Amino acid sequence: MAIQRYKPLSLLDELQRDVSTLFNTPALATNFDSEEWSPAVDIKETKNDFVIHADLPGVKSEDIEVTAENGVLTIKGQRESEKKEEKDNYKRIERFSGSFMRRFTLPTTADLDHISAKTKNGVLELHVPKTEKSQSKRIEIKTEK
Repeated sequence: MAIQRYKPLSLLDELQRDVSTLFNTPALATNFDSEEWSPAVDIKETKNDFVIHADLPGVKSEDIEVTAENGVLTIKGQRESEKKEEKDNYKRIERFSGSFMRRFTLPTTADLDHISAKTKNGVLELHVPKTEKSQSKRIEIKTEK
């Protein structure tokens, strides 16, 4: 008896294709029935930079590639699937493995030359500093007498 990978979102993917066919539009980019997955990402803006956190549990830092080109930040990589043997009595395998890629268009205020990245506890943290000229400055208002 071969182990079949449980794909909990395959029905959603099938529904999405059916609806797309109904309205004669191409299916959305998400394909839950493939070996690709998409990590969850939080983005926040501070006074001095943009901070991006991407959940990448089980992904080694050497398997992550971050690039910035023409105002687009790309995070891509691979999470290897664990080899499961039938003797382990697995009934379901729900964890996604395979390649992933996320792209973000950065504002013109982003300094692409000074992006920093680090990982800790399965979370990739990127800091995209703002250019000095883009940071707001308080303008003093003079009162005439």
